[in-house]
Amino acid sequence: MRKVNTHEAKTQFSMLLRRVAAGEEITIANRGVPVARLIPVPREKAQRVLGMFRGQFTVPDDFDAPLPDDLLDLFEGRKPKRAGKSKKQA
Repeated sequence: MRKVNTHEAKTQFSMLLRRVAAGEEITIANRGVPVARLIPVPREKAQRVLGMFRGQFTVPDDFDAPLPDDLLDLFEGRKPKRAGKSKKQA
Protein backbone atom coordinates (compact mmCIF):
# COMPACT_ATOMS: atom_id res chain seq x y z
CA MET A 1 0.00 0.00 0.00
CA ARG A 2 1.44 3.35 -1.03
CA LYS A 3 1.08 6.52 1.02
CA VAL A 4 0.95 9.96 -0.69
CA ASN A 5 0.41 13.48 0.61
CA THR A 6 -2.49 15.65 -0.59
CA HIS A 7 -0.27 17.79 -2.84
CA GLU A 8 1.01 14.73 -4.72
CA ALA A 9 -2.53 13.29 -4.87
CA LYS A 10 -3.82 16.51 -6.48
CA THR A 11 -1.03 16.78 -9.01
CA GLN A 12 -0.92 13.08 -9.98
CA PHE A 13 -4.52 12.02 -9.50
CA SER A 14 -4.86 10.36 -12.93
CA MET A 15 -1.74 8.27 -12.37
CA LEU A 16 -3.01 7.25 -8.92
CA LEU A 17 -6.35 6.19 -10.41
CA ARG A 18 -4.58 3.98 -12.95
CA ARG A 19 -2.66 2.29 -10.13
CA VAL A 20 -5.85 1.78 -8.13
CA ALA A 21 -7.58 0.32 -11.20
CA ALA A 22 -4.69 -2.17 -11.40
CA GLY A 23 -5.53 -3.32 -7.85
CA GLU A 24 -3.28 -1.19 -5.64
CA GLU A 25 -4.56 0.58 -2.51
CA ILE A 26 -3.32 4.12 -1.89
CA THR A 27 -3.54 6.10 1.35
CA ILE A 28 -3.82 9.90 1.10
CA ALA A 29 -2.33 11.80 4.02
CA ASN A 30 -2.57 15.42 5.14
CA ARG A 31 0.71 16.47 6.75
CA GLY A 32 1.61 12.84 7.31
CA VAL A 33 -1.71 11.91 8.94
CA PRO A 34 -3.76 9.39 6.88
CA VAL A 35 -7.17 10.82 5.98
CA ALA A 36 -8.44 8.73 3.05
CA ARG A 37 -7.88 5.54 1.09
CA LEU A 38 -8.27 4.96 -2.63
CA ILE A 39 -9.28 1.35 -3.19
CA PRO A 40 -10.46 -0.50 -6.29
CA VAL A 41 -14.20 -0.95 -6.72
CA PRO A 42 -15.19 -4.64 -6.74
CA ARG A 43 -16.18 -5.89 -10.15
CA GLU A 44 -19.88 -6.54 -10.62
CA LYS A 45 -20.92 -10.12 -11.21
CA ALA A 46 -22.63 -10.93 -14.47
CA GLN A 47 -26.40 -11.04 -14.25
CA ARG A 48 -27.90 -14.52 -14.35
CA VAL A 49 -30.22 -15.15 -17.24
CA LEU A 50 -33.25 -17.08 -16.05
CA GLY A 51 -34.76 -19.62 -18.41
CA MET A 52 -31.84 -19.74 -20.82
CA PHE A 53 -32.24 -23.55 -21.24
CA ARG A 54 -36.03 -23.42 -21.54
CA GLY A 55 -37.25 -26.18 -23.84
CA GLN A 56 -33.91 -28.01 -23.86
CA PHE A 57 -34.68 -30.30 -20.92
CA THR A 58 -37.77 -32.13 -19.80
CA VAL A 59 -38.30 -33.68 -16.39
CA PRO A 60 -39.05 -37.40 -16.72
CA ASP A 61 -42.38 -38.66 -15.39
CA ASP A 62 -40.63 -40.94 -12.85
CA PHE A 63 -38.38 -38.14 -11.52
CA ASP A 64 -39.64 -38.45 -7.95
CA ALA A 65 -40.14 -42.22 -7.97
CA PRO A 66 -38.43 -44.16 -5.16
CA LEU A 67 -34.87 -45.29 -5.85
CA PRO A 68 -34.13 -48.99 -6.37
CA ASP A 69 -33.11 -50.68 -3.09
CA ASP A 70 -29.48 -51.28 -4.13
CA LEU A 71 -28.97 -47.62 -5.07
CA LEU A 72 -30.77 -46.40 -1.94
CA ASP A 73 -28.48 -48.60 0.18
CA LEU A 74 -25.43 -46.89 -1.36
CA PHE A 75 -26.79 -43.40 -0.59
CA GLU A 76 -27.60 -44.36 3.00
CA GLY A 77 -24.22 -45.98 3.64
CA ARG A 78 -25.45 -49.55 3.89
CA LYS A 79 -23.60 -52.37 2.24
CA PRO A 80 -25.35 -53.41 -0.95
CA LYS A 81 -27.06 -56.77 -0.95
CA ARG A 82 -25.17 -59.18 -3.16
CA ALA A 83 -26.71 -61.71 -5.40
CA GLY A 84 -26.23 -65.27 -4.11
CA LYS A 85 -22.56 -66.12 -3.59
CA SER A 86 -21.47 -69.32 -5.18
CA LYS A 87 -19.28 -71.57 -3.08
CA LYS A 88 -16.24 -73.12 -4.63
CA GLN A 89 -16.51 -76.83 -4.92
CA ALA A 90 -13.53 -78.81 -3.73
